[in-house]
Amino acid sequence: MQDWKSLYKEHATLLTDKATAVRWIDLWHNQVNFLTTEHPFPTPAVFLSYRTLSTVDVSNKVQNVRVQVDVYLYYETFADTYRDSFNQDSALNFIDLMDTINAAFHGSEGENYSSMRRLGFAPVDTGNAGNLYRISYECTLMDYSAVKAYDDHEIKDLAIEQNDTPYDVS
Repeated sequence: MQDWKSLYKEHATLLTDKATAVRWIDLWHNQVNFLTTEHPFPTPAVFLSYRTLSTVDVSNKVQNVRVQVDVYLYYETFADTYRDSFNQDSALNFIDLMDTINAAFHGSEGENYSSMRRLGFAPVDTGNAGNLYRISYECTLMDYSAVKAYDDHEIKDLAIEQNDTPYDVS
């Protein structure tokens, strides 16, 4: 079944497998702007956010959903990115990691989504020493979350008698 929780877990697994430098994966709750009060996390960290772009009803309680997936990459560094700086290469490692994330996501599809494509990326101001970039993607999800789930049961001790007599309808 394709649903939001399964989509998040699949994306987190994909990042774990493909972007091995990432040390923390979580849902986005603006954690980097509340570093002193949030649960501490190691960096580089990736946070995932999901929003609906559009829906099309496929059947009763099933929708085809266009989803925007925002991938926030937080890379804490005190190195300098300016041209010819002593530690410029290490300061720019976050760009390599953004490329790795894009290679994992762009053009991908999985059990819970299809047609993943990048929409764009942009820096996000944090006011601290970390680099925060948002890479936005679009994908398609078949959302079955409103469909009632039924459990399979085995019926025991049920006897059906076969009879050639027609039903009595009086």
